[in-house]
Amino acid sequence: MSDHYFTAEPASAAEQRSLSLELAGRPVTVRTAGGIFSPDGLDKGTAVLLHEVPAPPASGTFLDLGCGWGPIALTLALSSPDATVYAVDVNERALDLARANARSLGLDRVHVSRPDGIPGDVSFDLIWSNPPIRVGKAVLHDLMRTWLPRLAPGGVAYLVVQKNLGSDSLQRWLADELPAPGYAVSRFASDKGFRVLEVRRVR
Repeated sequence: MSDHYFTAEPASAAEQRSLSLELAGRPVTVRTAGGIFSPDGLDKGTAVLLHEVPAPPASGTFLDLGCGWGPIALTLALSSPDATVYAVDVNERALDLARANARSLGLDRVHVSRPDGIPGDVSFDLIWSNPPIRVGKAVLHDLMRTWLPRLAPGGVAYLVVQKNLGSDSLQRWLADELPAPGYAVSRFASDKGFRVLEVRRVR
């Protein structure tokens, strides 16, 4: 049986492996496993996102939407030790790994949970996400409708999407769904076949 990375309870073998890589300019060792997104390393889209986005603020409340084993959340927490970082996913194995990886790096301000585990009154100064495009347009749009309006005034989200998987159509949809003057939607960067979209809450 094959699992999608957005499967809540993966049925594939959970054998863990160590992975050494660089996050936030420092070498780290993390744990990954099958049945999650990109278990063998940093995927191209996330690498583009982490390379292209501005450095996060020194403090604030941040969100990694679709955290997998945690590369985005870990980077945010390593870059901004005084920030509170929420990391959400529906894949229980990914959540366990992200928790373990944050703990092993001493990042006690990373809170890893399913989406319904984040209090409804929490808003975000920054969202970084490599969203799960393959869940389908309807589910993706529901994710965007749920989380992007939780940006605090002045907050910003950066989303990395592969060009041939609909980045430009998503940008147009976001501009229609989150119209000015409340939000500003733009293409922030392009690299290696990916777009980084910026959604800024103006007020």
